[in-house]
Amino acid sequence: MHSNKTLFKASLLCAVLGASLAHAAVTQDEANSLKTTLTPLGAEKAGNKDGSIPAWTGGMTQAVAGAKVGDIPVTLFPNEKPVAQINAKSMAAYADKLSEGTQVLLKKYPDSFRVDLYPTHRTAAAPQYVYDNTLKNATRCKTKDAGNSVENCFGGVPFPIPKDGSEVIWNYHLRVEAESIELGFKNIVGTADGARTLATRNDESFQFPYYYKDGSPEKWSGEYFIQRFSTTAPPFKAGESLVIRDSIDTKNPRNAWQYLVGQRRVRRAPTVAYDTPDFVASGANYFDEVQGFLGAVDRYQWKLIGKQEMIIPYNNNALVTAKVDEAFSKSHLNPDKLRWELHRVWVVEANLAPGKRHAVPKRRFYFDEDSWVLVLMDGYDAEGKLWRTSQVTPFVVPSLPGVLMKPVTVFNLQANTMSTVQALNEETYRVVKRKPESYFTGDAVADEASR
Repeated sequence: MHSNKTLFKASLLCAVLGASLAHAAVTQDEANSLKTTLTPLGAEKAGNKDGSIPAWTGGMTQAVAGAKVGDIPVTLFPNEKPVAQINAKSMAAYADKLSEGTQVLLKKYPDSFRVDLYPTHRTAAAPQYVYDNTLKNATRCKTKDAGNSVENCFGGVPFPIPKDGSEVIWNYHLRVEAESIELGFKNIVGTADGARTLATRNDESFQFPYYYKDGSPEKWSGEYFIQRFSTTAPPFKAGESLVIRDSIDTKNPRNAWQYLVGQRRVRRAPTVAYDTPDFVASGANYFDEVQGFLGAVDRYQWKLIGKQEMIIPYNNNALVTAKVDEAFSKSHLNPDKLRWELHRVWVVEANLAPGKRHAVPKRRFYFDEDSWVLVLMDGYDAEGKLWRTSQVTPFVVPSLPGVLMKPVTVFNLQANTMSTVQALNEETYRVVKRKPESYFTGDAVADEASR
């Protein structure tokens, strides 16, 4: 009898210890590396062996001289020249550092597309409160619901020392952002014949409740991204509005409302998600391709491939602030403006989850180790052939500070089309005081439309 009680107590202790360990993403000793060998957001602080990737020394936090578009400095590194120009003929020498999508574009447009490789600058930084919260998150934050949600996280990178692919995709969703932003953006579509058209022009406000300075894991509602925008052009779409609120709630990950001028009413928009064609961009991309990847993660199983050195778009202030005609070439972004650098990235493969469906059954993601921003994504069809490739163009906002992103350019390699979503060219982008969350509701849109 005594031995049974002892066995029961031992089993209970093991269960308690197991539950305790399950709640900790990493040990405290591992988390302490965020103060030594790792940056406060989890990247390797040291440079690479040959020095082509320098050590991280704090990122870009000081004001940059020269013109700005809103809060985005136009010129980060004046007079800097590329260290190499990679084209279809020379790409073989760099193949191990180029994504498949980048290589296909070089081959597809050999006379016009190239990769201008510049010196690497590790500009990523964040406010101190974000660093503090990231350190706390390392030992308190965990995934749940098979990786489709998180808990006990707030105000910083949730998994600065990731152990699996689902943790990395949540690092991207909960990447460093300002509390509140106002901007104008354009959705620009390139057709198969190389023509360029404006799908829509919009005014947008978006907020990140996960980064409210006065928040905490206990106070946080679970909504991490809320936005509202109104279309101003072309004339036949002017006045349309869309509200999106994204949450970690697996049963209700997104609430969306759409206002259509012709109907003069607000209606719920449950299909504004996943692989529904994005009507804001004339259907030229899917809704979850906005901002690289936007929305619920439950359609895929997320496999962490590992970390590697890759040539990626980076520090693209000059591109995102350029005039439209300067930012674009026929069929792709203007290589004279598009800046590429060598950085370490986390590579994650997403494969369709059992019982789920998606038009793109396999995707490969590349996330910058310093900022957790998604920089490149390749999408494959049911036969495993590369079908789509996306380029994100991160830019630096030293006043935050942070490496941020908004525009993504999605190439449909089979249809020979291009869609740049939320382009900032000839627009503004400002960090502002946050609005009441009631502003980001269907009711608020309806009230404004009725006035």
